[in-house]
Amino acid sequence: MQSIVRPKTLLELAGVTPAPSSLSQAALVVIDAQHEYLDGRLPLSGVQAALGEIAALLARARKAGTPVIHVRHKGRPGGAFGPDTPGFAIVSQAAPQPDERVIEKGLPNAFAGTELKAALDALDRKEIVIAGFMTHMCVEATARAAIDLGLKATVVAAATATRDLPDPLSGIAVPAAEVQRNALAALNDRFAVIAADGSKVPD
Repeated sequence: MQSIVRPKTLLELAGVTPAPSSLSQAALVVIDAQHEYLDGRLPLSGVQAALGEIAALLARARKAGTPVIHVRHKGRPGGAFGPDTPGFAIVSQAAPQPDERVIEKGLPNAFAGTELKAALDALDRKEIVIAGFMTHMCVEATARAAIDLGLKATVVAAATATRDLPDPLSGIAVPAAEVQRNALAALNDRFAVIAADGSKVPD
């Protein structure tokens, strides 16, 4: 019987053993923890558990003095994430504290057309820990962009979530769990360190 060979990531093939960023070295970036994904037009699979993980990460980061940056998606008025809709609001579990920066974006990549990179430069942080939504969309786009900007990204899997998507070839639904797994696997190949949950992110 032919043995199954475990595939290796590009990082492993290059001899790199990546480790999650520590809260003492990174900034925590919470992406789009908004009501649109909780009880709005785009409810996500597993969002409540992910919000609990985000809340725990925020508590640890604040206790450690880690800079926290909240990214909030701003859509068109009346539409998804419209500033005049309930879906625009950040959920209570991830509510910013008065001294925490909130940056608005209009594209999946949180660096595109925003002050996020400048904010990290001002904080002298070259590493980011990412939590938020959706895994395959704004989390992935931001983590992929980070490497182009010379930043190390760690994505906390349990602090992210996504939704079912249509298969563009068959039209059959791709379950959210599969979308989640595939997005994290793609990021893990080269673009980000994947921490299973917040406990894997050291202080």
